[in-house]
Amino acid sequence: MAIRLIAGLGNPGRRYERDRHNAGFRFVQRLAERERVSLRSEAKFHGIAGKIAAATGDVWLLMPQTYMNDSGRSVAQLARFYKIVPEEILVVHDELDFEPGTVKLKLGGGVAGHNGLKDIHATFGTQAFWRLRIGIGHPGDRSQVADYVLHPPRPEENALIEEAIDRALDVAPLILAEDLTGAMHRLHTKPKLPPSPADEKSEE
Repeated sequence: MAIRLIAGLGNPGRRYERDRHNAGFRFVQRLAERERVSLRSEAKFHGIAGKIAAATGDVWLLMPQTYMNDSGRSVAQLARFYKIVPEEILVVHDELDFEPGTVKLKLGGGVAGHNGLKDIHATFGTQAFWRLRIGIGHPGDRSQVADYVLHPPRPEENALIEEAIDRALDVAPLILAEDLTGAMHRLHTKPKLPPSPADEKSEE
């Protein structure tokens, strides 16, 4: 099934733009730049949106401006207007369960306490939408999560998050071409490292 809507999650405003919670916004912004798509405020969708004219049809990009815990309202408004079903939606979000530098793609699954995902699930009544999960790491203590996600990552973490976004952007053409299986395989397969000089010597 084709992806017709890519929704990056985050909180609006300059105060939050560098926060860990805004990894989804960062992906959508960079994808729009790569595809030369203009993003603009769309009041009827409660978000900032743009459209990619892909070979398989139009793909909408969306950054909800409703704050994280109300993300479902924006996503649902656009989806219903263009008759997009949950299985045609890719939600891009920060993932506490993955270390910085990890990025994975999957269909469905639990919402794992993520307020944006919880609201989208509640709005659509299903978890059967795609997710692109960008690792941000965990503070180690559940009581520190709210503060942790609303602060910028450390420089070394930020570099890893950017690398993960780069890898996700590399498979974006496959996603836009409806090859989600290929995108998952490429994204989840670790590249083979070249043999070290010591290994080569031992084979002689």
